Amino acid sequence: MESKIKDLTELLNKYAYEYYTLDKPSVEDAEYDRLYRELETLEQENPHLVRADSPTHRTGDVVLAGFEKYQHEYNLYSLSDAFSREELEDFDERVRKVIPKPEYICELKIDGLSLSLKYAEGKLVAAATRGDGTVGENITENVKRIKDVPLVLKEPVDIVVRGEAYLPRKNFIKLNAERELEGKTSFANPRNAAAGTLRQLDTKEVSKRGLATFLYQEASPATNETQEEVLEYLEKLGLVVNKERVFARNIDEVWSFIERVATMRDTLDYDIDGVVVKLNNLAEQEELGFTVKAPRWAIAYKFPAELAETEILSVDWTVGRTGVVTPTANMEPVSLAQTTVSRATLHNVDYIKEKDIRLKDRVMIYKAGDIIPAVQRVLLDKRPKDSVEMVIPKYCPECASELVHFEDEVALRCINPLCPAQNREKLIHFASRGAMNISGLGQSIVTQLFTNSLVKDVADIYKLQLDELLALDKFQEKSATKLLAAIEASKGNSAEKLLFGLGIRHVGAKAAKLLLERFGNIRRLSQANLEEISEIAGLGSVIAKAVTTYFATEGAQLLLNELEEAGVNFEYLGVKPKTDSILSGKRVVLTGKLTSMTRTEAKEKLEVLGANVAGSVSKKTDLVVAGADAGSKLTKARDLGIEVWSEEELLNL
Repeated sequence: MESKIKDLTELLNKYAYEYYTLDKPSVEDAEYDRLYRELETLEQENPHLVRADSPTHRTGDVVLAGFEKYQHEYNLYSLSDAFSREELEDFDERVRKVIPKPEYICELKIDGLSLSLKYAEGKLVAAATRGDGTVGENITENVKRIKDVPLVLKEPVDIVVRGEAYLPRKNFIKLNAERELEGKTSFANPRNAAAGTLRQLDTKEVSKRGLATFLYQEASPATNETQEEVLEYLEKLGLVVNKERVFARNIDEVWSFIERVATMRDTLDYDIDGVVVKLNNLAEQEELGFTVKAPRWAIAYKFPAELAETEILSVDWTVGRTGVVTPTANMEPVSLAQTTVSRATLHNVDYIKEKDIRLKDRVMIYKAGDIIPAVQRVLLDKRPKDSVEMVIPKYCPECASELVHFEDEVALRCINPLCPAQNREKLIHFASRGAMNISGLGQSIVTQLFTNSLVKDVADIYKLQLDELLALDKFQEKSATKLLAAIEASKGNSAEKLLFGLGIRHVGAKAAKLLLERFGNIRRLSQANLEEISEIAGLGSVIAKAVTTYFATEGAQLLLNELEEAGVNFEYLGVKPKTDSILSGKRVVLTGKLTSMTRTEAKEKLEVLGANVAGSVSKKTDLVVAGADAGSKLTKARDLGIEVWSEEELLNL
């Protein structure tokens, strides 16, 4: 019986791979269904013989209670964008300052949802969304319902891979047709549908919708020398890799591929929004490294956005958490990139003046980066005689303080530290997912708390009482108790979340993590000087000045006191690298098979010792740890005269 179940499982997985991955089915659907039902029956009769790679795992009807947070082992970086050939040439120029003769690989930029998949000994053990790049959501059960994601790889390897989940166009059309028949709202576009599907709590619904994937990166320490080899390796493991890619030695060749892709874009069965250009050689990628937010060795060219014509009816001026006053146009609703748009950003005062944008103007709008609607230009030949010049506000629309237009800025700014709008926005930011992640404390609740004078700064969130919440609109005891529990839970967050939540200018989530990795504690960071902060790799003088200026204020110190009194954690809870180890600050590469630990465990131990674990050997590598059957990396290390350790030497350390 065990042999029968094994044979059926392998046969059905082979048929599924041919159907979903190769798009070359070798059997009729009826035959597949017959074999599937046979396997299902055998498994029900012999549950102890069900295999980890059984296709029946993909259709199990599980209703999830929610999604747990997932700490990524390797950060997911976003890509810098380019919107013109000139910007690509600038990127190439920056690369050539370090890599004189770069070779690029160009891949399609899939318009989907970023995924991270973790396999242990070849078995899928975790799948997560990108989240903020450090912490995502565990969506393992849903990803198991994506038919082209192998539950078991063709080799028993430990590996973390990255890619995109997307909804094929034909499945998107089918899904929306079904929703219309059921009287439900249609999805605006395939990307929204893919994102909504992966956040479904009903796994059966996920299984029905027909998501698909393209994988493109080995996130764990690389076992290959080039990006092309990585793609071939992922395909060899049974993962789906996009075939549309080319090599390029210069921007002329890159641009030629972009032009070709632009002509075939509408014929694809999936949405793309650009082309990703990467250095092909992984050692050269390592040499260029990263900024706080993005790799220096890659860039995403974004296709020109779709345009639509509409009329500007009025303008709202809103105040953000840093005091910047932003104009937003209210317009006649118009369809743009498969969504209905009625508002668009006007950016700032200088932008309005430069474009000469007026009320009642006919304008062309577009989605900046395919996300934010913005005004591209005024149609001057259609300007009505009664168009009205914009009235630029002199006073804050929230607190009536006089607005300032600094010489080195394009924005109008309210500099009143007591401005209610700024404080409200700071509270919303503090509670947001990327910061303290206080579930249930969204914009509408914060506004209600603020309007009723229950909170004036972020420390007040931790002073809220049950009776205060019950007195507010739409709060019942269950929802109020749940919110207070979420607030209490947030006290235990690692300190980089708190630092990001404070909303210090220029300090994003990545910078906050780097700062806390270095100083370990919010108090110690608050006492650091400009020079100490500027020394951190990946940060600069602008961030250092912003941090020291913020903590030098009396208000910041009082706020820290209140937060500490409330029991909010000030300690960095991540791994703090040692600074006194012989490997501290050294660049180490792992290669070959380790027998006493997994590659992931070895990486974690090395990082605790202060080492930077890299994926490929370059002239900057300090040490290579070679296990059994080490290949080209070991050869390259010896050619470069790099020190090589055995696994035993690493264990001794």
